[in-house]
Amino acid sequence: MRHESVSTAMVGLLRRELRQTGWTARRLADEFAISEATAKRWLAGKGLTLDKIERLAGLCGMGIADLAREAEHAQTGLARELTLAQERELASDVFLSFLFMTIIGGISSKEVAQDLGVPEQIMEAALAKLERLALIDRLGSGRVRSLVDRSVIFRKSPMRTLFEKHMKRHFMAIDFAAADAVYASEVMKLSDAGAAMLAELIEQHRRDVHALAERDRDSALLQRKWYGILCAMRPLELHMLNEAVREEIDWSK
Repeated sequence: MRHESVSTAMVGLLRRELRQTGWTARRLADEFAISEATAKRWLAGKGLTLDKIERLAGLCGMGIADLAREAEHAQTGLARELTLAQERELASDVFLSFLFMTIIGGISSKEVAQDLGVPEQIMEAALAKLERLALIDRLGSGRVRSLVDRSVIFRKSPMRTLFEKHMKRHFMAIDFAAADAVYASEVMKLSDAGAAMLAELIEQHRRDVHALAERDRDSALLQRKWYGILCAMRPLELHMLNEAVREEIDWSK
């Protein structure tokens, strides 16, 4: 049973490494002179032999021994919450926190450096700090593995303060009247239990977005761009509506 779990982890790790190094189903099909459908089956972990796994791992600068060792290590599990000290360190550096979020989202540090024009020495310093904070493992061939689950929830004040200071204004500046603005808004009455279920739906939505990003990374034909997404809920303050109602009453008299 343990052998099966490690084997499954090896295939999952190989799939992630291929994605992070830019090996889409189409590229694999061209590389191995196979159909794109077959390449997709390989990426799904179907029809793989040891020889095929070794050849695919070689595209990422890895061998089967590397895959087995990292898959075994991955069985220990990932952190689901950060310590206060870790959040404080992340919150003290906007780029460091952004880099960390992209890594747990499955984006390689090399891709981040390329898109943002980050000099090698700055990226090296940031990765070294994340490693010292026990947030990532640095592997062979420049690869990085997150030690934190992608569904991590920031419950403490440092990261929330960082969002308030640097990210919130980008969302608040959106012109929601623009034709290309994509948003959803709703008003409802909920019990405390209903509000808790709504919070879980928002968290599930975040996980679904992560899954969508992975699928898009595999199949997108167009160039990908960076997007930010915000889902929020809070008790509704009714005083503005009450004032509007009073004004309507006064006007009708």
